[in-house]
Amino acid sequence: MSIKSDKWIRRMAAEHGMIEPFEPQLVREQNGEKIVSFGTSSYGYDIRCADEFRVFTNINSTVVDPKNFDPQSFVEVSGKGYCVIPPNSFALARTVEYFRIPRSVLTVCLGKSTYARCGIIVNVTPFEPEWEGYVTLEFSNTTPLPAKIYAGEGCAQVLFFESDEICETSYKDRGGKYQGQVGVTLPKI
Repeated sequence: MSIKSDKWIRRMAAEHGMIEPFEPQLVREQNGEKIVSFGTSSYGYDIRCADEFRVFTNINSTVVDPKNFDPQSFVEVSGKGYCVIPPNSFALARTVEYFRIPRSVLTVCLGKSTYARCGIIVNVTPFEPEWEGYVTLEFSNTTPLPAKIYAGEGCAQVLFFESDEICETSYKDRGGKYQGQVGVTLPKI
């Protein structure tokens, strides 16, 4: 298994629609303003959050149960261009980019150091072979202060690993429950 470079990422995006929309270079500025970077980096792709967030709330005093998840545990936030995550809390978002992962590839999504240095942690998660959809991202605010996440800017990095052999059973083959997800997708069993 080998990690893939910017050249490979550009080729796969162009030939196979692996990432849409795709930014072939690293973008650090928009409309003359500095931003948290997104786009193709040396050995990965820096993804962006869409302006669609769900922030955990305790107003209903419900138990967080992955087998019986109560959607009332979240407050929806959108249209502001950012999301403020309360202290010691959690939010979900989705990517701007839609992914189509090739059968020979496994990706790992990691947080960006800019946010990590502010106490905002992105859950490390794989995109399995032949998974496709918008990625639901998980952000934890580990600080005792409110923390801001910006829509349309970089929030995490995806690394691509290609195997020397094709997997026997892909995510698509086994009918993965998060296949083709469109918006912020809550836990499923």
